[in-house]
Amino acid sequence: MTGTLTAPDHATAERIKAAVVPGRTAVWIERDRVIWWGGIIWTTALGSTTRGAPAKAEIQAGTFDSYLDHRLLAADLTAKDEDQFDLVRRLVGFARSSEGGDIGIRLGTARSGVTRTRKYSRYDLSKLRELLDKLAGVENGFEWRIRCYRTDAGERVKELQLGHPRIATSRGRAETVLDFPGPVMSYRFPYDATTRATHWQSRGATNSTTNRPLMSTPLHITGAIDAGWPRLDGTSDYTTITTKRALDEHAAADLTEAWTRATVPEITVNLEAAHLTPAILGATIRLRIADVWTTAGVGRYRVVGFTVRAPERGQPETATLTLDAATHSAIGNDGS
Repeated sequence: MTGTLTAPDHATAERIKAAVVPGRTAVWIERDRVIWWGGIIWTTALGSTTRGAPAKAEIQAGTFDSYLDHRLLAADLTAKDEDQFDLVRRLVGFARSSEGGDIGIRLGTARSGVTRTRKYSRYDLSKLRELLDKLAGVENGFEWRIRCYRTDAGERVKELQLGHPRIATSRGRAETVLDFPGPVMSYRFPYDATTRATHWQSRGATNSTTNRPLMSTPLHITGAIDAGWPRLDGTSDYTTITTKRALDEHAAADLTEAWTRATVPEITVNLEAAHLTPAILGATIRLRIADVWTTAGVGRYRVVGFTVRAPERGQPETATLTLDAATHSAIGNDGS
Protein backbone atom coordinates (compact mmCIF):
# COMPACT_ATOMS: atom_id res chain seq x y z
CA MET A 1 0.00 0.00 0.00
CA THR A 2 1.23 3.47 -0.86
CA GLY A 3 -0.22 6.77 0.25
CA THR A 4 0.49 10.44 0.84
CA LEU A 5 -0.12 12.45 4.00
CA THR A 6 -0.22 16.24 3.64
CA ALA A 7 1.14 18.63 6.26
CA PRO A 8 -0.20 22.17 5.70
CA ASP A 9 1.34 23.45 8.95
CA HIS A 10 3.93 22.64 11.63
CA ALA A 11 1.35 21.18 14.03
CA THR A 12 0.14 18.65 11.47
CA ALA A 13 3.71 17.78 10.53
CA GLU A 14 4.56 17.06 14.16
CA ARG A 15 1.49 14.84 14.53
CA ILE A 16 2.48 12.88 11.43
CA LYS A 17 6.06 12.41 12.65
CA ALA A 18 4.81 11.23 16.04
CA ALA A 19 2.21 8.83 14.64
CA VAL A 20 4.05 7.38 11.65
CA VAL A 21 7.08 5.37 12.76
CA PRO A 22 8.28 2.91 10.07
CA GLY A 23 8.40 -0.66 11.34
CA ARG A 24 6.25 0.20 14.32
CA THR A 25 3.05 1.86 13.08
CA ALA A 26 0.09 -0.16 11.80
CA VAL A 27 -2.38 1.26 9.32
CA TRP A 28 -5.99 0.21 8.75
CA ILE A 29 -8.11 1.16 5.76
CA GLU A 30 -11.86 1.12 6.35
CA ARG A 31 -14.93 1.93 4.31
CA ASP A 32 -18.37 2.11 5.91
CA ARG A 33 -16.92 0.49 9.06
CA VAL A 34 -15.70 -2.47 6.99
CA ILE A 35 -11.95 -3.13 7.04
CA TRP A 36 -10.57 -3.29 3.52
CA TRP A 37 -6.89 -3.58 4.37
CA GLY A 38 -4.47 -3.74 7.28
CA GLY A 39 -0.70 -3.73 7.52
CA ILE A 40 2.54 -2.20 8.76
CA ILE A 41 4.22 0.98 7.52
CA TRP A 42 7.79 0.14 6.52
CA THR A 43 9.00 3.31 4.80
CA THR A 44 8.25 7.02 4.83
CA ALA A 45 9.69 9.87 2.81
CA LEU A 46 9.23 13.45 3.98
CA GLY A 47 9.43 16.06 1.27
CA SER A 48 8.52 19.48 0.04
CA THR A 49 6.30 20.43 -2.87
CA THR A 50 5.91 23.43 -5.13
CA ARG A 51 5.41 26.86 -3.60
CA GLY A 52 1.95 27.24 -2.15
CA ALA A 53 1.30 23.50 -1.80
CA PRO A 54 1.51 21.69 1.56
CA ALA A 55 4.46 19.50 2.47
CA LYS A 56 3.87 15.77 2.21
CA ALA A 57 4.89 12.43 3.66
CA GLU A 58 4.84 9.45 1.32
CA ILE A 59 4.31 6.11 3.03
CA GLN A 60 4.65 2.49 1.96
CA ALA A 61 3.13 -0.36 3.94
CA GLY A 62 2.89 -4.13 3.64
CA THR A 63 0.18 -6.48 4.84
CA PHE A 64 0.69 -7.93 8.30
CA ASP A 65 2.27 -11.09 6.88
CA SER A 66 5.20 -8.87 5.85
CA TYR A 67 6.15 -8.84 9.54
CA LEU A 68 7.24 -12.48 9.15
CA ASP A 69 9.80 -11.29 6.58
CA HIS A 70 11.54 -9.63 9.53
CA ARG A 71 11.58 -12.69 11.80
CA LEU A 72 14.05 -15.58 11.71
CA LEU A 73 13.54 -19.14 12.91
CA ALA A 74 16.14 -18.99 15.67
CA ALA A 75 15.46 -22.51 16.99
CA ASP A 76 15.51 -26.06 15.62
CA LEU A 77 12.09 -27.36 14.60
CA THR A 78 11.19 -30.90 13.54
CA ALA A 79 7.86 -32.21 12.24
CA LYS A 80 7.13 -35.85 11.41
CA ASP A 81 3.91 -36.67 9.55
CA GLU A 82 2.35 -33.51 10.97
CA ASP A 83 -0.64 -31.77 9.43
CA GLN A 84 0.75 -28.91 7.36
CA PHE A 85 -1.62 -26.41 9.00
CA ASP A 86 -0.32 -27.41 12.44
CA LEU A 87 3.22 -26.87 11.18
CA VAL A 88 2.27 -23.40 9.92
CA ARG A 89 0.85 -22.52 13.32
CA ARG A 90 4.03 -23.73 15.03
CA LEU A 91 6.13 -21.45 12.81
CA VAL A 92 3.92 -18.42 13.39
CA GLY A 93 3.65 -19.40 17.05
CA PHE A 94 7.44 -19.21 17.32
CA ALA A 95 7.27 -15.58 16.22
CA ARG A 96 4.55 -14.86 18.76
CA SER A 97 6.44 -16.54 21.62
CA SER A 98 9.49 -14.28 21.38
CA GLU A 99 9.72 -11.14 23.48
CA GLY A 100 8.23 -8.31 21.45
CA GLY A 101 7.13 -10.76 18.75
CA ASP A 102 3.40 -10.99 19.42
CA ILE A 103 1.65 -8.50 17.14
CA GLY A 104 -1.75 -10.02 17.82
CA ILE A 105 -2.12 -12.61 15.04
CA ARG A 106 -4.81 -15.18 15.86
CA LEU A 107 -3.96 -18.72 14.77
CA GLY A 108 -7.15 -20.78 14.47
CA THR A 109 -7.52 -24.59 14.57
CA ALA A 110 -8.30 -25.69 10.99
CA ARG A 111 -6.72 -28.86 9.55
CA SER A 112 -5.82 -29.67 5.95
CA GLY A 113 -5.64 -33.47 6.10
CA VAL A 114 -2.19 -33.38 4.45
CA THR A 115 0.86 -34.34 6.49
CA ARG A 116 4.43 -33.12 6.12
CA THR A 117 7.80 -34.18 7.45
CA ARG A 118 10.26 -31.33 7.85
CA LYS A 119 13.44 -30.53 9.76
CA TYR A 120 14.46 -26.90 10.17
CA SER A 121 17.80 -25.82 11.62
CA ARG A 122 18.38 -22.58 13.47
CA TYR A 123 21.76 -22.32 11.73
CA ASP A 124 20.01 -21.72 8.39
CA LEU A 125 18.71 -18.37 9.72
CA SER A 126 15.58 -18.80 7.60
CA LYS A 127 12.95 -16.09 7.44
CA LEU A 128 9.62 -17.33 8.71
CA ARG A 129 7.69 -15.99 5.74
CA GLU A 130 10.07 -17.77 3.36
CA LEU A 131 9.52 -21.06 5.20
CA LEU A 132 5.76 -20.61 5.05
CA ASP A 133 5.81 -19.80 1.33
CA LYS A 134 7.97 -22.82 0.55
CA LEU A 135 5.75 -25.09 2.62
CA ALA A 136 2.66 -23.72 0.89
CA GLY A 137 4.22 -24.02 -2.55
CA VAL A 138 4.74 -27.78 -2.63
CA GLU A 139 2.46 -30.25 -4.41
CA ASN A 140 -0.88 -30.52 -2.60
CA GLY A 141 0.03 -27.40 -0.66
CA PHE A 142 -2.14 -24.56 0.56
CA GLU A 143 -2.74 -20.82 0.60
CA TRP A 144 -2.21 -18.55 3.56
CA ARG A 145 -2.62 -14.91 4.46
CA ILE A 146 -3.28 -12.63 7.42
CA ARG A 147 -6.95 -11.72 7.15
CA CYS A 148 -8.11 -8.43 8.66
CA TYR A 149 -11.68 -7.82 9.73
CA ARG A 150 -13.85 -6.23 12.39
CA THR A 151 -15.95 -8.28 14.81
CA ASP A 152 -19.56 -7.48 15.66
CA ALA A 153 -18.23 -5.99 18.89
CA GLY A 154 -16.06 -3.58 16.90
CA GLU A 155 -12.69 -5.25 17.57
CA ARG A 156 -10.13 -5.18 14.78
CA VAL A 157 -8.71 -8.67 14.18
CA LYS A 158 -5.57 -10.02 12.50
CA GLU A 159 -6.16 -13.71 11.77
CA LEU A 160 -3.99 -16.36 10.14
CA GLN A 161 -6.22 -17.72 7.37
CA LEU A 162 -5.35 -21.07 5.80
CA GLY A 163 -6.99 -22.86 2.89
CA HIS A 164 -6.37 -26.23 1.25
CA PRO A 165 -5.92 -26.28 -1.61
CA ARG A 166 -7.16 -22.68 -1.72
CA ILE A 167 -8.60 -20.13 0.65
CA ALA A 168 -12.39 -20.06 0.47
CA THR A 169 -13.99 -16.72 -0.29
CA SER A 170 -16.72 -15.23 1.85
CA ARG A 171 -18.75 -14.19 -1.21
CA GLY A 172 -20.51 -17.53 -1.69
CA ARG A 173 -20.49 -19.79 -4.75
CA ALA A 174 -22.14 -17.42 -7.25
CA GLU A 175 -19.59 -16.22 -9.80
CA THR A 176 -19.23 -12.53 -10.59
CA VAL A 177 -19.52 -11.71 -14.30
CA LEU A 178 -17.42 -8.79 -15.60
CA ASP A 179 -17.71 -7.44 -19.15
CA PHE A 180 -15.44 -5.49 -21.48
CA PRO A 181 -16.71 -3.07 -22.64
CA GLY A 182 -18.58 -2.45 -19.42
CA PRO A 183 -17.40 -2.33 -15.82
CA VAL A 184 -14.03 -3.56 -17.10
CA MET A 185 -12.29 -0.40 -18.32
CA SER A 186 -9.15 -2.08 -19.66
CA TYR A 187 -7.35 -5.40 -19.60
CA ARG A 188 -3.83 -6.70 -20.12
CA PHE A 189 -2.82 -10.27 -20.94
CA PRO A 190 1.01 -10.41 -21.05
CA TYR A 191 2.42 -13.66 -22.43
CA ASP A 192 5.92 -14.63 -21.30
CA ALA A 193 7.56 -17.97 -22.05
CA THR A 194 11.02 -17.08 -20.74
CA THR A 195 10.34 -19.04 -17.55
CA ARG A 196 8.00 -21.66 -19.00
CA ALA A 197 9.00 -25.32 -18.74
CA THR A 198 7.73 -28.69 -19.94
CA HIS A 199 10.28 -30.69 -17.93
CA TRP A 200 11.65 -30.14 -14.44
CA GLN A 201 14.15 -31.40 -11.90
CA SER A 202 15.07 -29.90 -8.53
CA ARG A 203 18.20 -30.14 -6.40
CA GLY A 204 18.19 -30.54 -2.65
CA ALA A 205 20.80 -30.59 0.09
CA THR A 206 24.30 -31.89 -0.61
CA ASN A 207 25.18 -35.29 0.84
CA SER A 208 28.21 -34.90 3.11
CA THR A 209 29.51 -38.36 2.14
CA THR A 210 29.19 -38.25 -1.66
CA ASN A 211 29.37 -34.46 -1.97
CA ARG A 212 26.50 -34.68 -4.46
CA PRO A 213 23.12 -32.98 -4.15
CA LEU A 214 19.87 -34.84 -3.62
CA MET A 215 17.94 -34.88 -6.93
CA SER A 216 14.19 -34.99 -7.43
CA THR A 217 12.45 -37.38 -9.80
CA PRO A 218 12.46 -35.89 -13.34
CA LEU A 219 8.97 -34.61 -14.18
CA HIS A 220 7.18 -33.48 -17.33
CA ILE A 221 3.88 -31.98 -18.43
CA THR A 222 1.74 -34.77 -19.87
CA GLY A 223 0.87 -34.14 -23.52
CA ALA A 224 3.01 -31.03 -23.99
CA ILE A 225 5.42 -32.55 -26.53
CA ASP A 226 2.59 -34.25 -28.46
CA ALA A 227 0.84 -30.88 -28.64
CA GLY A 228 3.82 -29.41 -30.49
CA TRP A 229 5.78 -27.80 -27.67
CA PRO A 230 9.58 -28.11 -27.79
CA ARG A 231 11.22 -29.47 -24.69
CA LEU A 232 11.79 -26.62 -22.21
CA ASP A 233 13.85 -27.55 -19.14
CA GLY A 234 13.59 -25.92 -15.75
CA THR A 235 15.24 -26.42 -12.38
CA SER A 236 15.15 -25.12 -8.82
CA ASP A 237 17.35 -25.43 -5.74
CA TYR A 238 16.34 -26.27 -2.16
CA THR A 239 19.60 -26.51 -0.26
CA THR A 240 17.94 -27.32 3.07
CA ILE A 241 15.68 -30.15 1.81
CA THR A 242 17.14 -33.52 2.83
CA THR A 243 14.33 -35.98 1.92
CA LYS A 244 13.40 -37.03 -1.61
CA ARG A 245 9.69 -37.00 -0.85
CA ALA A 246 9.76 -33.34 0.15
CA LEU A 247 11.99 -32.45 -2.81
CA ASP A 248 9.62 -34.20 -5.24
CA GLU A 249 6.72 -32.21 -3.80
CA HIS A 250 8.60 -28.96 -4.43
CA ALA A 251 9.56 -30.02 -7.96
CA ALA A 252 5.97 -30.90 -8.88
CA ALA A 253 4.70 -27.56 -7.61
CA ASP A 254 7.49 -25.67 -9.40
CA LEU A 255 6.72 -27.37 -12.71
CA THR A 256 3.02 -26.57 -12.37
CA GLU A 257 3.91 -22.93 -11.71
CA ALA A 258 6.35 -22.76 -14.62
CA TRP A 259 3.85 -24.30 -17.04
CA THR A 260 0.72 -22.38 -16.06
CA ARG A 261 2.29 -18.95 -15.46
CA ALA A 262 2.66 -18.09 -19.15
CA THR A 263 0.37 -15.13 -18.51
CA VAL A 264 -0.77 -13.22 -15.45
CA PRO A 265 -3.84 -11.27 -16.60
CA GLU A 266 -4.81 -7.94 -15.08
CA ILE A 267 -8.06 -6.06 -15.51
CA THR A 268 -8.96 -2.56 -14.37
CA VAL A 269 -12.57 -2.06 -13.33
CA ASN A 270 -14.76 0.86 -12.39
CA LEU A 271 -15.19 0.06 -8.71
CA GLU A 272 -18.65 1.57 -8.38
CA ALA A 273 -19.98 0.02 -11.58
CA ALA A 274 -18.56 -3.41 -10.76
CA HIS A 275 -19.79 -3.34 -7.13
CA LEU A 276 -16.62 -5.01 -5.87
CA THR A 277 -14.86 -5.07 -2.50
CA PRO A 278 -11.71 -6.90 -1.33
CA ALA A 279 -14.02 -9.83 -0.48
CA ILE A 280 -13.63 -10.78 -4.15
CA LEU A 281 -10.13 -12.08 -3.35
CA GLY A 282 -10.09 -15.84 -3.83
CA ALA A 283 -13.34 -15.88 -5.80
CA THR A 284 -13.73 -17.12 -9.36
CA ILE A 285 -15.04 -14.62 -11.91
CA ARG A 286 -16.28 -14.95 -15.47
CA LEU A 287 -14.58 -12.44 -17.74
CA ARG A 288 -16.32 -11.66 -21.04
CA ILE A 289 -14.35 -9.70 -23.63
CA ALA A 290 -15.63 -8.46 -26.99
CA ASP A 291 -13.08 -6.58 -29.11
CA VAL A 292 -10.69 -7.10 -32.02
CA TRP A 293 -8.76 -9.80 -30.14
CA THR A 294 -11.83 -11.91 -29.55
CA THR A 295 -15.52 -11.60 -30.32
CA ALA A 296 -16.67 -14.10 -27.71
CA GLY A 297 -13.92 -14.23 -25.15
CA VAL A 298 -15.28 -15.88 -22.04
CA GLY A 299 -12.90 -17.20 -19.41
CA ARG A 300 -12.98 -18.24 -15.78
CA TYR A 301 -10.31 -16.75 -13.57
CA ARG A 302 -9.56 -16.60 -9.88
CA VAL A 303 -8.88 -13.22 -8.31
CA VAL A 304 -5.51 -13.28 -6.51
CA GLY A 305 -4.80 -9.56 -6.27
CA PHE A 306 -6.90 -6.45 -5.61
CA THR A 307 -5.41 -2.95 -5.80
CA VAL A 308 -7.55 0.17 -5.42
CA ARG A 309 -6.61 3.49 -6.98
CA ALA A 310 -8.20 6.62 -5.55
CA PRO A 311 -10.28 8.70 -7.97
CA GLU A 312 -8.53 11.54 -9.75
CA ARG A 313 -10.08 14.67 -11.17
CA GLY A 314 -12.75 13.62 -13.64
CA GLN A 315 -11.90 9.93 -13.25
CA PRO A 316 -13.75 7.21 -11.30
CA GLU A 317 -12.32 5.14 -8.48
CA THR A 318 -10.79 2.00 -9.98
CA ALA A 319 -9.45 -1.35 -8.88
CA THR A 320 -6.87 -3.51 -10.62
CA LEU A 321 -7.57 -7.23 -10.32
CA THR A 322 -4.75 -9.74 -10.78
CA LEU A 323 -6.10 -13.03 -12.13
CA ASP A 324 -4.97 -16.64 -12.09
CA ALA A 325 -5.95 -19.63 -14.19
CA ALA A 326 -8.86 -21.59 -12.74
CA THR A 327 -7.39 -24.98 -13.76
CA HIS A 328 -3.94 -26.57 -14.03
CA SER A 329 -2.31 -29.18 -16.27
CA ALA A 330 -1.40 -32.75 -15.37
CA ILE A 331 2.16 -33.72 -14.46
CA GLY A 332 3.85 -36.97 -15.44
CA ASN A 333 6.84 -38.86 -14.04
CA ASP A 334 9.90 -39.47 -16.21
CA GLY A 335 11.32 -42.02 -13.80
CA SER A 336 14.53 -41.68 -11.81
